[in-house]
Amino acid sequence: MTSTNDIRRGFLDYFGSQGHQIVPSAPLVPQNDPTLMFVNAGMVPFKNVFTGLESRPYSTATSSQKCVRAGGKHNDLDNVGYTARHHTFFEMLGNFSFGDYFKEQAILNAWTLLTREWGLPADRLTATVYHTDDEAFDLWRKIAGLPEERIIRIPTKDNFWAMGDSGPCGPCSEIFYDHGDHIFGGPPGSPDEDGDRFVEIWNLVFMQYEQDANEIVGELPKKSIDTGMGLERIAAVMQGVHDNYDTDTFKALIAASTALTHTDAEGERRASHRVIADHLRSAGFLVADGVLPANEGRGYVLRRIMRRAMRHAHLLGAKDPLMHRLVPALVAEMGAAYPELVRAQPLIEATLRQEETQFRKTLDRGLRLLDEATTDLPAGGTLAGETAFKLYDTYGFPFDLTEDALRTQGLQVDRAGFDAAMAEQKRAARAAWKGSGAKASDDLWFDIAEESGSTEFTGYSTDVGEAEVVALVKDGARVDHATAGDTVAIVVNQTPFYGESGGQVGDAGTIASDAGLRAIVTETSKQLGRVFVHHAIVEAGSIKVGDPVKMAIDVARRAQIRANHSATHLLHEALRQRLGTHVAQKGSLVAPERLRFDVSHPVAMTAEELADAEAAVNAQIRGNGSVTTRLMSPDEAIAEGAMALFGEKYGDEVRVVSMGTEDGGQTYSIELCGGTHVTALGDIGLFKVVGEGAVSSGVRRVEALTGEAARQYLVGRDETLRATAAALKATPDEVPARVAALIEDRRRLERELADAKKALALGGGQGGPVGPEQVGATAFIGQVLDGFDAKGLRGAVDEAKQRLGSGVAAIVAVNDGRASIAVGVTADLVGTFSAVDLLRRGVAALGGQGGGGRPDMAQGGGPDGSKGEAALAAIRAVLAGETVAA
Repeated sequence: MTSTNDIRRGFLDYFGSQGHQIVPSAPLVPQNDPTLMFVNAGMVPFKNVFTGLESRPYSTATSSQKCVRAGGKHNDLDNVGYTARHHTFFEMLGNFSFGDYFKEQAILNAWTLLTREWGLPADRLTATVYHTDDEAFDLWRKIAGLPEERIIRIPTKDNFWAMGDSGPCGPCSEIFYDHGDHIFGGPPGSPDEDGDRFVEIWNLVFMQYEQDANEIVGELPKKSIDTGMGLERIAAVMQGVHDNYDTDTFKALIAASTALTHTDAEGERRASHRVIADHLRSAGFLVADGVLPANEGRGYVLRRIMRRAMRHAHLLGAKDPLMHRLVPALVAEMGAAYPELVRAQPLIEATLRQEETQFRKTLDRGLRLLDEATTDLPAGGTLAGETAFKLYDTYGFPFDLTEDALRTQGLQVDRAGFDAAMAEQKRAARAAWKGSGAKASDDLWFDIAEESGSTEFTGYSTDVGEAEVVALVKDGARVDHATAGDTVAIVVNQTPFYGESGGQVGDAGTIASDAGLRAIVTETSKQLGRVFVHHAIVEAGSIKVGDPVKMAIDVARRAQIRANHSATHLLHEALRQRLGTHVAQKGSLVAPERLRFDVSHPVAMTAEELADAEAAVNAQIRGNGSVTTRLMSPDEAIAEGAMALFGEKYGDEVRVVSMGTEDGGQTYSIELCGGTHVTALGDIGLFKVVGEGAVSSGVRRVEALTGEAARQYLVGRDETLRATAAALKATPDEVPARVAALIEDRRRLERELADAKKALALGGGQGGPVGPEQVGATAFIGQVLDGFDAKGLRGAVDEAKQRLGSGVAAIVAVNDGRASIAVGVTADLVGTFSAVDLLRRGVAALGGQGGGGRPDMAQGGGPDGSKGEAALAAIRAVLAGETVAA
């Protein structure tokens, strides 16, 4: 038997030998078509090559392209498991010519591969052509020798392909395989064509014309070829089976599910095993390509696929989560051809296990409600739409899951009623929102969210992307377009730009289009928690609602933000380990140039504590541990030790970011966080704390730098140290000792200078009397000293008191326009005069208030240094008897 892996390899090798470039499969998330949810055909990655917007270094190519059809208009989900050839995930083998060969070579290649290389019997093959394509008809007769009755002209659009209403288009030629008359069905174009006897295995598209508004306006200057062969279908043919699920890959996956559930692959459980096998492939490849379960966009489609498979696992009697245990079988079958499966295996298993664990908690209750609601329904009856909506709204049952659950009972679901209930919920939500006191200006964003849905954020896995403009806002009002010079807020259906939240600033970058648009995004915000708004200045061209645009974030800026955000998580854990578990985040700023982190802590952090935390963070960076992300419920995340971040609002599920390792092998940091992070801690480079201070009572702020900013900071410090060393005529290592010696020398000189000034002042060097004067019955020494250090006033007054023996001394020191005054009273006079009362008279004259001390010594000051003599005069007046101390 020829294996599916052999067929894939043989197809690529055949066209490789014919000069085609073998191109690896593109990711399932389209990189060049914002209107597609997933890549759904082999030509999608080459779309811009066919239209001339992109050039490649080759003119012919071949690929085996991963495809998913489970959302939007290309949705095969409902039929999967119940038919022989419907899948959510499939592989499209294709060969492509970009202006190189055309119809004759394409038909020759196909016929040669099928009949000569693979040995399919020619009498089992039938071709179709578009009814006016005489050239293709004649080529099939010439090359394949097919009789006219097996070259069928098809007059419908089924055999005419178009990229859209405008653009390249052309006739098709399909190749069908006849499985034999023991199977019901007729050839294409016949009344029984929907039977399973004749199966299309290959479609050759001849891109020949250019159309505008669905009208052909001329021939393409470079005619091209696009072909697509379903690997699953050709594998069935070459393995001698009629049903795709009987091919080796599916048989291996089904065998794994039968072994784990101890059930048969056929009979009443047949559909369940097939659903599980198919959906396992979709889920595995989508997760490997960066899609994770969510309540919006691609993540919601993935969740629907997962939950549909998980319900069928439940039907098979699986008591514990099953899907993640099937991943090794998937990797064994397809990992060699798609190494991304091998790389992502741990994430795929963890995501499936988490999703199934969470879903099982509500599955039983939902199914009980469904059983109760259908008990009295007659055969062929219809479940009320309101009930289906309750299942969706309360238990997370997508509508198609309810349909699938009722299919085996011959029951239907009222879709119109479901849609009406959904609309009523939106109306009620809007009314509640308006009554919540929200800003009137937010009404605009609510309208946009209601019309276009939430913005899908793709920036966890990519820095660029394509999108469709869904709204434009200028000067607070919605507009249809904007032109060069306009400042405008741009809303798109999907974006790699992070919207400011959780302390992380929004991304900046560019939005462009092939029509000449260039807009500079200065910041990205998030409205209502789900609408990403790109605040931009249109530099060139114009933009209008509905335009396809190309989006690119500022990669260098994002890298700095990532590093600072991951460093914030490491710092949080380092502070908790050094200071205690009372440390909790109270706010943060994650910007490209720095990080700021506020934590609960009652006192200032010491230099040693900060140094320890800094060293711990840098140790994790040097360890270069990986940063992993998982989705789980908030309760489960916190139970695993994750820390919730201040200011974040959490829904039914959260992103749990884990990074680093402890000495014992445990994860160093686990936090709930929706921000962007490095993939490995070594990407942070370097961490340096540059500041610590108080924010409010019990809250401290740490400021830090990472990477190049930290290096530049240290370089600047080093340059300052070297400049200081040069000035001191010392080496950098000698600077601390030299500075300490200089400080001690300065202190000594300051003491000597103070002593000299005091001696000079008390010796009469600054003018004025230095000996006692007689004021009334009291000896008095009073002086005003300019530039005298106020710290020396008490000592100067003590010396004056010693010289007096009995009396009062008052000295005023004037510095920078202000005055300080000290008053002393000898011990024998403290019963007559109080130094405090005398001081207050002097302070009042200086324009001050108060002052204090003891009855024998008091000191104070005032703002007016020019009133020094007036202060002494006020004291003299008291001593002269004008005012006697009590």
